[in-house]
Amino acid sequence: MRKKIDVLLFILVCSLWSCDSTRIYDQNHDFEDRHWLSSEEPVFEFEVTDTSTGYDLFTSVRNESDYPNANLYYEYVLTDSLDNVLEKKLLSHFLFDQKSGKPFGSTVLGDIFDHQFLILENYRFEKPGRYSLKYTHKMRTDTLEGILAVGLRVSRHTTD
Repeated sequence: MRKKIDVLLFILVCSLWSCDSTRIYDQNHDFEDRHWLSSEEPVFEFEVTDTSTGYDLFTSVRNESDYPNANLYYEYVLTDSLDNVLEKKLLSHFLFDQKSGKPFGSTVLGDIFDHQFLILENYRFEKPGRYSLKYTHKMRTDTLEGILAVGLRVSRHTTD
């Protein structure tokens, strides 16, 4: 039953995002057993055709309210089609308020929260082509219970 609700939520979120004309890529990697293993490194491949504009890249995270930590440490590596590393960075984002424990993010269901974190703003790709971005969690435990999905969104940069 819970997986059906997650699928319905995912379809709803995707349909709401489909109205966004600046988005060129938006994919999520769902963790089958509702946890992120350190050995599982999701990779997202996307195409850039227009190098005259900048792009904003976002990390999407979906977690349950019983995720045992306040924050999430993860690394992203952005590479071109020849596997040249263009950007690599370790990030930390809070999923819950440190003092109150109140969850951040948006929710349609009571115990599942969606977050979107800007990781690169107005990024300029030098050449058109295929690019990939890989995530690795950098928490102290091997298994991150309560992390349901991680994703990548790439949008054309706007000045609004």
